[in-house]
Amino acid sequence: METLDVVAIGQDLLITSMWLSGPAVAVSLVVGLGVSLMQTVTSIQEQTLSFAPRIVAVGAVMLLTLPWTLEQASAFTLRMMERMILVTQ
Repeated sequence: METLDVVAIGQDLLITSMWLSGPAVAVSLVVGLGVSLMQTVTSIQEQTLSFAPRIVAVGAVMLLTLPWTLEQASAFTLRMMERMILVTQ
C-alpha cells in the first residue's frame, strides 16, 4: 500500500464522517442560535434552557436521516472492503 492510497482512504473517511454528522451538527447549531436569540430578547439567562430543544431536534433529525445515513455508511464500508481486496492481491 502506497502513501497515496493511505491519504485517499483518510480523505474518504473524513469526507464521509462530515457528511454523516453534518445534518445533526447543522440542526444543533440552528436550534442553539434560535434559543440564544430568544434568551437575549426575553432576558432569560438560564444556561440549561438550550439543551432540551437541541436534544429533541437532533434526535428527530437523526431519525429522519437514518435511512440515508445507513446507505452512506454501507457504501463507505463496501468501498473500504474493495480497497482491502485490491491491496491483498
